[in-house]
Amino acid sequence: MKTITRRDRVAALVLGAALLALACSGEGKREGGEAREGGEKHEQEAKGGAPGATGKIIVVEAYSDANGNYFKPADFEVHRGDVIRFTLKSGVHNVHFLPDSNPGRTGLPPASDLLQLPEQTYDVPVTFAEGRYYYQCDPHAALGMKGHIKVED
Repeated sequence: MKTITRRDRVAALVLGAALLALACSGEGKREGGEAREGGEKHEQEAKGGAPGATGKIIVVEAYSDANGNYFKPADFEVHRGDVIRFTLKSGVHNVHFLPDSNPGRTGLPPASDLLQLPEQTYDVPVTFAEGRYYYQCDPHAALGMKGHIKVED
């Protein structure tokens, strides 16, 4: 009969803690236990952030690869009623419309959580006023992962 060592007990404890953390994380679930499709969505989408009757969904992809860390496209134009869908392609990124970099602008969306799983998304309904807005990935801004959107009515 094999003796259970301290190392075996620690390994079992670590595995159990990891499984418990995964089970409690709620990853892939909505409130009420409903499964999400296509990754995690921005909270505002669940509250009516889907595009309006004339709105479009503009997909912006976030990458980390041999070319660096970047959004594709980084600079683009949107209209009120559109939804910007930031989609993780590779790496770990977030999206942040910094108030300091958008002086005088109100109604900026909150910084997203880190997108960590391929195809995970963060939706931003375009509800803010006309103008030019700066956004960035906080962990990679110093490496040039930033962009601008131009909002037209």
